[in-house]
Order: sequence, then structure tokens, then C-alpha cells
Amino acid sequence: MSVLSFMERLLDGVAVEWKALGELGELVRGNGLQKKDFTEAGIPAIHYGQIYTYYGLSTTETKSFVSPELAQKLKKVNTGDVVITNTSENLADVGKALVYLGEQQAVTGGHATIFKPNHAILGKYFAYYTQTTSFANEKRRYAKGTKVIDVSATDMAKIQLPIPPLNIQTEIIQILDTFTSLTTELTTELSARKKQYNYYRDQLLSFDEGEVEWKTLGDVSLKTYSGGTPRAGTPEYYDGGKIPWLRTQEVKFSDISETEVKITPAALKNSAAKWIPENCVIVAISGATAGRSAINKISLTTNQHCCCLEIDPDKALYRYVFHWVSFNYETLKALGQGARGDLNSNIIKNFRIPIPSGNSEDSLKEQARIVAILDKFDTLTTSITEGLPREIKLRQQQYEYYRDLLLSFPKPEATSNAA
Repeated sequence: MSVLSFMERLLDGVAVEWKALGELGELVRGNGLQKKDFTEAGIPAIHYGQIYTYYGLSTTETKSFVSPELAQKLKKVNTGDVVITNTSENLADVGKALVYLGEQQAVTGGHATIFKPNHAILGKYFAYYTQTTSFANEKRRYAKGTKVIDVSATDMAKIQLPIPPLNIQTEIIQILDTFTSLTTELTTELSARKKQYNYYRDQLLSFDEGEVEWKTLGDVSLKTYSGGTPRAGTPEYYDGGKIPWLRTQEVKFSDISETEVKITPAALKNSAAKWIPENCVIVAISGATAGRSAINKISLTTNQHCCCLEIDPDKALYRYVFHWVSFNYETLKALGQGARGDLNSNIIKNFRIPIPSGNSEDSLKEQARIVAILDKFDTLTTSITEGLPREIKLRQQQYEYYRDLLLSFPKPEATSNAA
């Protein structure tokens, strides 16, 4: 049966009951666990943080353990039980669910609740439902707290869920499992490709004595640009602006083809912002972003926390310089000064870069060879318009579309109102 015909039957012809979670099984609030409670081996333990940090929707094993003595005091998780987060600083993380499928009984604590489903609901069906907008709206009604948000087990039990027959739940699970497995395969492939990329980058950018001539970034640059910030809160500087203006949070080891903020000619005239030619190597110099690099594929302006290098094409390829600066991100960042770890243009211009030896033509040819290889890996592992990240994003969007479609059922009141 096709997915489409199944969905039509599911949404149009199947009677669905709505029940409170408390009617569908037992909810048991877990005990507190501290970092010191974990051991290298012992009884499997599921800590609430791991539900959204380390795991997917289900797991057969855990990454944490506690001693048998402590386990006796903790709440038990059996195969098929669902562990739900109750507490987090973000509401989105409250209600995240993990189905435990391990053969050995596990324990839990740390602001988590164990849901032990009865005969009317499958644990994995419930886990998928916790990802929907409907569930998010329901848990928001019961959320308490500001800095730390909590939905108690008692309130969680009040949340209403659509409960189709078990065979329909099984079909929904199988379809959504197919989508999630595709995403998992692509993510695993991406991880492998990133390791491969890092290996080849290390090899290609490591040189023996005599293979290169060491110069500074200033030596291979025609000009170095800084920028400025037009006065905030001045409408004439921002409203209707069409001049791209780059901030350091947009510098993310990638090509830049547009900026989030645009400014006006008046802003350009009355601030230190200035036009930067395309294909500069841009290095962020401020605090948390210091050392990150990018290439602007359009002419743009920047704030004062960007150092822009216009590379001399007779001495170096701008993409070769970009790959070298990206490769040395940690080294460059470590040169930061002051409490914020800021860099400055002098630090950037004096940073050393290896230029392949030989005449200009041979040197540029070797740089081009290195760039061609690294660009292929870079596209494969980071591009959101092509490569694996794009595929993963598309698969995730596809999964979310079908998940919301398959798990959207009209509530009884909506049906009566429609009638």
C-alpha cells in the first residue's frame, strides 16, 4: 500500500479516540541523580539530559551506569517503557521522549518521568507524538517556571492524545521509522566524510622543510579592510536599506552570498562602514566569534569586528588562504587578547601562512590543486545548497511533513463544530 493511500484511509476513515496520557499507562517520576553517582560500569541508567543530548527516539543501551546499591533506590525502566523529560531551561526540551528497548532493566532519575504504556498504546507511537505541534501546545499549558521550566508527572498525565487502533499505530511507526533511518544513514555518512575531510586537509596543509616559503597574511594581501556600525536606532540608516552589512555572527567558515541586515547610503556616509570587494578572506576578531573565517561572494560592508583581507592574486589564491585560516582556527583564536580574547588587524596580518615554493605560476598551480580537493570535501560536508547537509535537511523536512500529517487527528469538539 502506498503512503498516500494509507494516509487517506488513516485520516478519513479510521475512528480515533482521544484519551489523557494518564489513562494510557502509569507515570512514575524519577529520582534525582548527580554527576558523582555515575560509574564506569554497572546498572544501565538513563539521565534526562541524555534523552536529547545523546540519543534518538529509542535505544537498546545506555551510556551511563550506576552502582547496584544505588540502583536499588531508583525507579526502574523496563523494555518498552518511555522516559520523558520533565525539566529543562528550554520548553522545547521538556517532554522529549526515549523508548528503552534494552533487555536489561535500567534505572532513571534527574527530573525524568517513566511512562509505562498499557495495552492501548505503543511506546514508540507516543514518542513520535511528543514531537508534534499538538503535543507542544498541550505541554505549554501545564509548564511552570521561568528560568527552569517544569511539567510535572501529574500534569503530563492530563495531556490528551489521539489513539487509533494498534495496527494503525504500528503502520505509522513503520513509515516514520523509514524516514528517520534515512536521516540517520545520511548523518552517519556525513560524520564519516567529515573525518575523511579533516584527514586530507591535515595531509594537504602539512609541508616538509623546503616545500614552502613562509609569509604573513599581510604579505599576500593587497589591502586590509575594517568596518563600522551605523548608529543603532536611527531609522534612516536601516529602514529600506539595500547595502549588505555583515556582522561577525554570520562568519561561519563558509561563503557569504547575502547578509541578514541591510543599511542605507546615509549609514555608509556617516559611519566607518565601507565597501569591501568580493572574494576577500574575512576573519572575525571579536570575543566568541574570534578566529572564524569566511569568503564574501558579493561586495558588502561589515561591522568593526571583521578584518577583511583582499588577497593579491599573483601571490596566493584567496580560497587557499581561506582554507589555511580555517584549518588554523584554534591556533588563531588562542592569540586573542584581553578578557574577551579579541584579535586585531595586526595579529591577523602577522599570522604566518605557507606558500608553495617555486615561481609564481607553479606556486599558484599547487595552491589550486590543494584548493580543488578541499573544496570538494567542503561542499560535501558543509554546503546547504548541495552535498550531504542539503540532503539531510530535505529528509528532515520530509519526515516532519509526514509526521505531522500522520499524527494530525481532529479532536471530537472540532468534529462536532464542523458538523
